[in-house]
Amino acid sequence: MNREKEFVRTMGKSDVGKADLRRTLLDRRAALSAEAVAGAQEALGRRALDLPELAGASTVAAYVSIGREPGTRALLEVLRGRGVRVLLPVLLPDNDLDWGLYRGPGHLVRAGRGLLEPDGDRLGVSAVTEADAVLLPGLAVDGRGVRLGRGGGSYDRVLARLSRPGPARVVLLYDHEVVPRVPAEAHDQAVDAVVTPGGVRRFR
Repeated sequence: MNREKEFVRTMGKSDVGKADLRRTLLDRRAALSAEAVAGAQEALGRRALDLPELAGASTVAAYVSIGREPGTRALLEVLRGRGVRVLLPVLLPDNDLDWGLYRGPGHLVRAGRGLLEPDGDRLGVSAVTEADAVLLPGLAVDGRGVRLGRGGGSYDRVLARLSRPGPARVVLLYDHEVVPRVPAEAHDQAVDAVVTPGGVRRFR
């Protein structure tokens, strides 16, 4: 209960910085039980698969969830089973993202920072621009669609490569990670929607 009260108190502060917000959100994720994570993955997958942007997509850029991140693995398999071309990120030494084709869980390799990446050919950093929808990791999003990432800047570069109009930009989060305000900087670009186990919210 004390942890929950602290979370609510932090989320309500107007002057909270990105580092404090990240710390609070990561602590909240770390406290989730395995059962809660599994239940959220099932609900999140159903919500995401109902998105019109995914229903009509031929190519989707996504990612493999790790640890207590909102789960994407079942979602990736359903998309692949539909015949969707699924692109997964490959972290480069400068924190930019290359991309590779998802060919199933048996074709994932453990990389730096504990990430799971696709084996096979690399498609280049611009491959993401071929996607009809881009599913983004994050730690929070606010009512303006401003997304909070982990601070490495990888997805800031991805978002900067996407034209408007262009692929739908969708962040996958837990319900409590839709927060009143995320500190924004000049380079931050808003997402189009957030999917949580509880529903979908659009910003544009």
